[in-house]
Amino acid sequence: MARELGFALINPYTISKSRTGGVLGRLISRTGLSLAAARMFGPSQELVTRYADSLETSSKNEPEIGRMLAQYVRKNYAPDPKTGQKRRVVMLLLEGENAIQKIREATGHVKSCWLDGETIRDTYGDYVVEEGGGIRYFEPAVLVAPTVERAAEVTRLWADYSEADGGIVDTAVDVSTAEGVQSTLVMIKPENFRMATARPGHIIDLLSRSGLRIIGMRKFSMTVAQAEEFYGPVLPVLQQKFKSITGAKAGEALEKALVMPIPEELKSLIGEHLGPEVGRRQFDAIVQFMTGFKPSEVAEADKTKAGSESCLALVYKGMSAVEKIRYLLGSTDPAKAEPGSVRREYGSDIMVNAAHASDSPENAVREIRIVNVAEDTMKEWVQKYYGT
Repeated sequence: MARELGFALINPYTISKSRTGGVLGRLISRTGLSLAAARMFGPSQELVTRYADSLETSSKNEPEIGRMLAQYVRKNYAPDPKTGQKRRVVMLLLEGENAIQKIREATGHVKSCWLDGETIRDTYGDYVVEEGGGIRYFEPAVLVAPTVERAAEVTRLWADYSEADGGIVDTAVDVSTAEGVQSTLVMIKPENFRMATARPGHIIDLLSRSGLRIIGMRKFSMTVAQAEEFYGPVLPVLQQKFKSITGAKAGEALEKALVMPIPEELKSLIGEHLGPEVGRRQFDAIVQFMTGFKPSEVAEADKTKAGSESCLALVYKGMSAVEKIRYLLGSTDPAKAEPGSVRREYGSDIMVNAAHASDSPENAVREIRIVNVAEDTMKEWVQKYYGT
């Protein structure tokens, strides 16, 4: 089977009800597809109109559904008519064999009204009909493509508006702009993407207990240069920390080998000389884990090239955002993390601990800039598969 690029648009209502994680987890785990790109949109009226019009004209086999979806988009995707504030929509691009059909089957039909939770719309959507046949309530949860041709048409359209309407949508109609609100970064780490599982979605679900709003999302592969800058403040801490650790371990080894006591001042001297190098090696291990490449083995000119590992960056906004996210994430050491926290559930050790979160509003600004959450990565995927 040919590899395809499919999409799912997560609707504003689904996002506002903190169901983004559940949708993402199901799309990955139930299809086995790879998450190629993820981008937050605040659709302009122009994009909404063009997309809604295309829904009507493309649904020749099911004109009633086309009209119903077009009406839904015009009402629920458009900026607020009173304030002009935009609404949050997430576009996910998923890649793999037979992607369009797999996404469609995992999503379910727009008229899904079953109660067994088999599909995304069974769980998160609603299609309620009056006794006379009229539609009382309709919420499709996500919008997807029925065919490859339709996937190409829609992704090209949204890619045209990706830079103008996409990125960090921090003034959406349901996002607080009150004094004192904070933005913070969460980075879901590479171990969660090495297999097609629901783990990334489950992590987002756990973080939804914060009551914060996701205002930015970017799937990316961290470069060595980004990792070195991102974790740069950790290097001197590691080098200092490993002075005492290295001295103590070296002293123990020498005492065992030479069968004689080693003076504390000699242990300290060994630590002063070797500790910084051990700390540097630990730092390199972090960079390699995040990028797939050891920095000492990468030419300086290649450090800005995308790594071989995958990460998902999310920007959360709300009151006390930094504190709330770090509490839900749990201790850096999963063994010490609180029950129900992200790291207790999905972490293995201090490095392989599921996700990173900013430790202050100032660091959040710095880290969001380094990983460039607002950068568009979906357009290159659309062009690769469907051209401009």
